[in-house]
Amino acid sequence: MWAVCKKEIRQFFSSLTGYIAIIVFLLLNGLLLFVFTDTSILDFGYATLDKFFELSPWILLLLIPAITMRSLSDEFRAGTFEILQTKPLSNWQIVEGKYFAGLLVITIALLPTLIYFFSLQQLSSEGGLDTGATIGSYIGLFFLGAVFASIGICCSSFSNNAVAAFIAAAFVCFLLYSGFNAISKIPVFAAGADYYIEMLGIDFHYHSISRGVIDTRDLIYFLCVIFFFLTITKRNLDKR
Repeated sequence: MWAVCKKEIRQFFSSLTGYIAIIVFLLLNGLLLFVFTDTSILDFGYATLDKFFELSPWILLLLIPAITMRSLSDEFRAGTFEILQTKPLSNWQIVEGKYFAGLLVITIALLPTLIYFFSLQQLSSEGGLDTGATIGSYIGLFFLGAVFASIGICCSSFSNNAVAAFIAAAFVCFLLYSGFNAISKIPVFAAGADYYIEMLGIDFHYHSISRGVIDTRDLIYFLCVIFFFLTITKRNLDKR
């Protein structure tokens, strides 16, 4: 598994694609948080990273499919998947290696954003940031990225076309992140079913953790969604 993971990391950073993806993520966040007046956190008058945690899921929704779109589709297109199968690796180990490589890249992209936390902590005149809520938000953002990565790997296992995998992954991520919340607002569900429909969406559990309270129900939800998509990926590899 770790051999596959290391291979993926080397392949991702062997070209400019990997660096560009991370730079674009950080640049977009920097522009939205400190330059554009409508979203600048410097115009709020108090120290908060709420805007960062509101905008980041939408940027990750495009970034992560771009990271994972080639993980399996390129193997199928180039014919190297057959070579992988000759190695002493199970399909689960191949899936796990690909997944953890994507997760590591996402972590590398998120780590520089800690500069925002330390910068605002120093700039605030009194009180500073709510450290507990910020830590909870980062945990929520990490699990959100982990779910998006599992969706991206899964979509990549359906096709040997990386662009098709990107579009499918972005659409499924969008649907699971905000689709259930939109459906829950339909008047026919206002009698009480709206809450349970909203609970099926990723954003409900992401915002729950972002309050700074780590609820095991939210963690179980994220882990179940990740396992579900990785299981589908493994079955797709079994069919090949």
